[in-house]
Amino acid sequence: MKTILSVILFFISLLTAAQNKIPFNLYFLDQTLRIDYFHTGNAKSEEITTDKLYAEGSWAGNPENCIQPFELGIYKVSVEDLEYKRLIYSKGYTTLFAEYQTTEAALSGIKRTFHESVLIPYPKRPFRLIIEKRDRYNKLSPLFIKVIDPSDYSIIKQKAGFSNDVVVPMVRNGDPHNKVDIVILAEGYQAEEIHKFKIDLENYSRIFYSVEPYKSRASQFNIQGIFAPSEESGTDEPRQHIFKSTRFGSTFNYFDLDRYCLADDNKNIRDAAAKVPYDIIVVMVNRERYGGGGIYNWQTVFTARSEKSDYVFLHEFGHAFAGLADEYFSSPVTYVDFYTEGVEPLEANITSLPDKNNVKWKTYLSPGISVPTDWGKATYDSLVNLRTQSYIEGEKKISELRKSGASEQSLEIAREDIRKKINFISQRIDDFYENHPLKDKVGVFEGANYMSEGMYRPTLMSLMHGFEKTLSYDVVNEQEIIKMIKYYTGE
Repeated sequence: MKTILSVILFFISLLTAAQNKIPFNLYFLDQTLRIDYFHTGNAKSEEITTDKLYAEGSWAGNPENCIQPFELGIYKVSVEDLEYKRLIYSKGYTTLFAEYQTTEAALSGIKRTFHESVLIPYPKRPFRLIIEKRDRYNKLSPLFIKVIDPSDYSIIKQKAGFSNDVVVPMVRNGDPHNKVDIVILAEGYQAEEIHKFKIDLENYSRIFYSVEPYKSRASQFNIQGIFAPSEESGTDEPRQHIFKSTRFGSTFNYFDLDRYCLADDNKNIRDAAAKVPYDIIVVMVNRERYGGGGIYNWQTVFTARSEKSDYVFLHEFGHAFAGLADEYFSSPVTYVDFYTEGVEPLEANITSLPDKNNVKWKTYLSPGISVPTDWGKATYDSLVNLRTQSYIEGEKKISELRKSGASEQSLEIAREDIRKKINFISQRIDDFYENHPLKDKVGVFEGANYMSEGMYRPTLMSLMHGFEKTLSYDVVNEQEIIKMIKYYTGE
């Protein structure tokens, strides 16, 4: 009986696989259709209105994998062929608007508009475009539906980017159809700084290939740069009253977070990136300050020359490429009720179910480890709280000295004392991680994705955690990245 049942299940799986296999050449041209739209709303409402459609170059995706097998992203774009009444393409993604909806401003009713794009292989016949949105219980429902005729004369056919944009090839391993195609855009580099951009591009390509699982799968990536010169060097830093005229509108203090640096000139970003086939967009900012951001299937942003840029680049790429969640919980964020209590997150590296028999990564749990895992969280929390309090007290002291008319020399002495105190506590936190007996173990560690309690991560520290001294993804994150690589390459 078990043998018969196994055979039946095997043939059902084959049938399902066959149904999901889309004959690319029957439905699509080897070309890209870009649909630009405006996304407007607040925490309680949202609306999508189309902007323009663009016929762009060769399709970068894998023709064998038109239906994305991952349930990731707040939104999902789908394409239905009208003649055959069949789903022929789908992909999940997240956007800046989705993050905005969780902020205090959106919750208070303030509406904002973001410019966004979805890319699909160019259909041969009229089709129905559907954009779905996940609710707080991760259930998808239609948000926007539009019938599009790909022969419509209003679809824009133009050369990509500006005439002075320069493609800088870095690593080419083969046909974009079966490689992961990364495009790295220059942001805040003036025309005379092209040499600096090329050095930075080479440096981060080297860093990328120095870390697993990218290192052992180096041949599965194509990397190209686009030098798109800006009028001024650097990026906006509103809290310092610094504003720069740059190509892609990057800025620190996004959503009022000090180190959150993103680029929101979506049209310019897409125009420049379209000079090459791409799956993943990376925006490299010409700045020394620590900062960046990463949004799934949207963009990776990082500053090129801070002392922690290596970590930020790889961390944010993990978000944008594989949909990995943040594993830290003690850094400030402006998100409110980011997750619904009792609803298991879609991200593979966090869970609200600390049960060794049901945890997502149970295959990788270290033998004999307790679940949930006692990792000395109270000690860590006390150190973080001490550092935060020292910072607050230091700011108060400097303010009081200024009010009393203290000299600049006295202020600098006070600042140095505060720095020493904070650095001493930071070193204790570093020692806590580096000397921890569980640092190489896979367990279920409480504290993840901005939540101190009730959310868990696989390891004590990894590239998705906030400990910048490690340049290693843990085994759980690596396996998710490998799954995504296989999706793009058809392996």
